[in-house]
Amino acid sequence: MSIILQSTVGGFSAQFIRKLPLVEQAMREHGLEPSEFVISKDYAGTATIPLMGPFFYSYSVFFGEESFTVTEPNDMVFLDYFFKRVLAVDEPDLPRRPGLMARLFGWMSQTV
Repeated sequence: MSIILQSTVGGFSAQFIRKLPLVEQAMREHGLEPSEFVISKDYAGTATIPLMGPFFYSYSVFFGEESFTVTEPNDMVFLDYFFKRVLAVDEPDLPRRPGLMARLFGWMSQTV
């Protein structure tokens, strides 16, 4: 089974629908079951110009007890973001370099 898609704004683009099976395959390869995911697409806000619709969409992803929402200008930008999140599941946590303030305080605390 595939990801469940919901939309209150007329559905998803044809290009999104064509690329979705590739994302679902990557999900399976990373141990995720696509049928457990629901993607919902809504307008991110009201139109600022009366004759034009909103420029951004709100994409909500629900899986199990978890969910997240992102605002993107179109379906393909969202799909790229979602695909990167799927691939990030297996990435190890790399040690982070101390921030600027931590380095500054460390430098200031050294004895002369």
